[in-house]
Amino acid sequence: MLALAAACVGAPVHANAASVYLEELTSPELRERIAAGATTVLVPVGGTEQSGPYIVLGKHNGRAHLLAGRIAERLGNAVVAPTVSYVPEGGIRPPAAHMRFAGTISIPDSAFDAMLDATARSLCQHGLRQVVLLGDHGGYQKNLERVAQHVNKGGDGTCRVVAPPEYYQAASDGFAALLRKRGYSAAEIGAHAGLADVSLSLALDPAQVRSAALAHGPTPGDGVAGDPRRASAELGQLGVQQIIEATVGAIKRLPPAR
Repeated sequence: MLALAAACVGAPVHANAASVYLEELTSPELRERIAAGATTVLVPVGGTEQSGPYIVLGKHNGRAHLLAGRIAERLGNAVVAPTVSYVPEGGIRPPAAHMRFAGTISIPDSAFDAMLDATARSLCQHGLRQVVLLGDHGGYQKNLERVAQHVNKGGDGTCRVVAPPEYYQAASDGFAALLRKRGYSAAEIGAHAGLADVSLSLALDPAQVRSAALAHGPTPGDGVAGDPRRASAELGQLGVQQIIEATVGAIKRLPPAR
């Protein structure tokens, strides 16, 4: 037993050395990964916002983190940056959009763009060739495109920033179309914390969902657009696969950076 314990103590621990998540790697491990052929870094962009009584405030952050990890694993040459959790969500005073509900955090577009710009430039500086911005929320998609264009315009072409629209299109309109083909109505599918939204969270991280609340339909003014009562992990998995396939395909079709 003592010999076994000694052997265990002396053995190097590399439990997270194979992780795709940058925050779980040491700096030398990341350098080794880049030297071995990692060219792409995914930047998941989430947001801290209300989703009524059904889903936790960190919905977008958790989903973007998990989906980016699966996409990186499929690509094989990618790592995942820490999730951007603070995004524009509407005016603060007076409160607008999601800011009318407790827990939502909003930052100005200028601060958001500057944060993404500096993040992309930092990652390029370390030798990665492609920075991919993956936005899990519809409200800032144009911001992602604008930042990508701005960084690329000032760069030397050795590192490119892209914001593939396929990720969010698959998660929103694409998943909704799939659900309609299965007989669900647009009113039920919804646009926020409805059937589609809750199903995605059930598939990726069921702890995000307050199951007891699903027994009751939405009420006016609760921040919900849709009806999640028939949401399921099985339906959500269809959306998850669609998002992954669409995004992996879009990234693989990109021409290589110089």
